[in-house]
This record gives sequence, structure tokens and C-alpha cells, in this order.
Amino acid sequence: MRISTTLLSLLLLGTLHPAQAEILPEAQVGIKIPLVNKPTTRPMTVAYIPGFKRYYIADGGLAPMGSETEAPFSKSLIHAYDESGKYVNSSRPGYDNRSIYYNPNSHKLETITYNVSSDVGFAPNTGIFSIDLTGSGELKDTSGDVFGFNPAFGDSATMPSYNPETNQYYAKQKRGNKVWVVEIKSREKISEITLDFTAASVAHDDVSDSFVGFSGIKGQEFVLLDVDHKAALIFDLSGKYVGKSELPKNLKLRAQNHFNGTGYANDMLFVLHEPEGEFGTYYGFKVIKSN
Repeated sequence: MRISTTLLSLLLLGTLHPAQAEILPEAQVGIKIPLVNKPTTRPMTVAYIPGFKRYYIADGGLAPMGSETEAPFSKSLIHAYDESGKYVNSSRPGYDNRSIYYNPNSHKLETITYNVSSDVGFAPNTGIFSIDLTGSGELKDTSGDVFGFNPAFGDSATMPSYNPETNQYYAKQKRGNKVWVVEIKSREKISEITLDFTAASVAHDDVSDSFVGFSGIKGQEFVLLDVDHKAALIFDLSGKYVGKSELPKNLKLRAQNHFNGTGYANDMLFVLHEPEGEFGTYYGFKVIKSN
């Protein structure tokens, strides 16, 4: 997909963040996206491309076993919505998506699959892939290779976040407070960050098991969903607890948000509110205010 200089400038706009920001004591709703299609298995994370003003929501789901009549491609879909939360289109590139994000360095929408680390054995179509788009941001069924499986990501179900400034990934490990720092050219983690759950007054089973968002804001880089206490917990890059933003107490996050149904995009924490709408509704919450 060719991108003009003007469009490239628009795509990069919004990826830069102010040096200072403050945590909102109470989260503010920035957008609601009612799902118009039943998720193929379960809705995972959310991406945003500012130049197209499009949100992208990826479903996850294992591929069927290959046969003489069917290739082992996942039936999971990816869905596009506009800036008001209106449905645009869907595609089936064939991946069991875990994380979807916009990469301003490659200027592409990318997905990280289940078992990117081959933690539970090698399977086809695992790794990092780019999702093809039309010139106006609609999804296509085609895709490209970015990188194959890499054991540095750790847990098979991890939903890594991407830091475009350092070209690194942050892969939260399940049942704990460890975040592995990954550079895809290395087969081993670069470092390990320990989130201070004691200072945040949470246990590992209170929070999202496999996802921590990257905000890009200095000193407030990590955003973690506290499912049980309905709050966004903020940590810095060293893992130090910085503060929290309260989510509405009437949200029914349920168990699903421990394992999927979340994301961080367009400076918002996304959580899936399952009871709202036919198939659930993603809420985008502003939890950090730019100064």
C-alpha cells in the first residue's frame, strides 16, 4: 500500500505525546463501539490509525485442523469501525489474533498471534503479520509476513503492546506481575519489568492476565486493567506504581476481561462491556489527561 507524504504525516500525527500528563481520578468515556458481528471466538484488542480515523478490533480463535478440503487457517475476523464507532467492514486474514496495533515505523496495521513464542509447540500461521488495507483504510483479506515465532515473548496467550520509539514489545506473562521486554531480532527477552502490585494493592488474579497497554507517555507508560476493582492502574517503565483511574462501577467486566476484551489505542484504555448491545460494546476510556 503506497502512502503519500501528506497521508504519512497524518498517520504519524497522534503518535507523539506530551512530556507531562496527569492521571484522571475518574475515567472519561471517549468512544463506545457496539460490536455488530458476533465474535468468531472472542474479541481481543483494539488498534487505531489516525490518518484513516479507523478503529480495528481483532477476534481470536484457534484454527481448525488441516484436512484435504480445508487449510489450517483461523476463522477469526478483524473488524473496522470509524471514528464515531460505526461499523465499516470485516476481513478474514486467517490468524488467531492476540494483539492488533498500528506500527508507525512500517506504516502498517499489524497483528501478533496466539502462541507467537511457540510455547505450546509450533503451529502454522503463528508470528507477527501485517494486515492489508485499501487506500481509504478498509480491511482486506490479504496480509504479509513481519516476523515468525519467537520464544522471547514467553506465554502462549500473551497480548503484547508495541513501543514504536524503541521498536520493542511488552509481553505480560500470565498469573503474575512480570512484563518481558522483547526485540524481535533477539530470541531471548531483553529485560524483565516487575509491576509493583503491592503498592497498587492488587493480586495477580485481580487484573488482566495477559495484557498491559503502552501509553507512550513518559513516567506513565503502562496501563493495566484491574478487573475486580474496576480501575485502570498506571505504572512507569520501571514497574513503579504511579496511580489509578476509577472506571464506572456499573460496568460488568466479568471474567472475559481477565483474558481478552481489552486494549489501548488512540490514548484510551478499551474494555469490553459484554451486556450492552447484541454482541457487547467496547468502551474507550481516557484515563490520562494531556497537559
